[in-house]
Amino acid sequence: MILYPAIDLKDGKAVRLLRGEMEKATIFNPDPAAQAESFAAQGYEWLHLVDLNGAFAGKPVNGAAVEAILSRVSLPTQLGGGIRDMATIGFWLERGITRVILGTVAVKNPALVKQACKEFPGHIAVGIDARDGHVAVEGWAETSEVKALDLALKFEDCGVSAIIYTDIERDGAMGGVNVDGTAVLASHLTTPVIASGGVSSLADLRALKDVEHTGIDGVISGRALYDGRIDPKAALALLRGEAA
Repeated sequence: MILYPAIDLKDGKAVRLLRGEMEKATIFNPDPAAQAESFAAQGYEWLHLVDLNGAFAGKPVNGAAVEAILSRVSLPTQLGGGIRDMATIGFWLERGITRVILGTVAVKNPALVKQACKEFPGHIAVGIDARDGHVAVEGWAETSEVKALDLALKFEDCGVSAIIYTDIERDGAMGGVNVDGTAVLASHLTTPVIASGGVSSLADLRALKDVEHTGIDGVISGRALYDGRIDPKAALALLRGEAA
């Protein structure tokens, strides 16, 4: 199971939000590229980037910060936030992003997701951010009528590399990850699922590892890595199966 450290970008800085609310941002590093270098030095195998401003604007906003990260770190990187057309997908893949995450557009234009999977096989993930089981869009500002599982099932046969499932009510709140909800979703899919939202301790990681067989092959954590609640060495060993 892969542990993805999150770098959420707001106004060019690495921040964390509380339950997706932009006005509740904590700045953890004014230099996101330096943060990325720190994560690489700690032994992480991937990076998870989110352009928070872009998610609200519907187009990339923190592009300079993303490019700075790509220029200084060689880790495979996935990026989401404001990516809603083929040109932007191609733009980021050409610049070295390994996997593009499509969220709002997956709800509003699922045909584009399927087209992207055909043109860029292996490089497209779908981000499903849920509030009470229903998918939120536009930077979590709107909650749709679409259920998370129904949306995930739409993309089962088109080559999506991963479903990134976030429980919004837990995101940034340090209240623990929604293990049961994530496992239920994963068990209904053949597409690998990456868990996100509320991961705050080694116990959370251990609980996810225990249900890895349902189809969960990764987990994203942010605030707990920044404030030291999760020790990188112990976490990586645990998820690699090297520790109890």
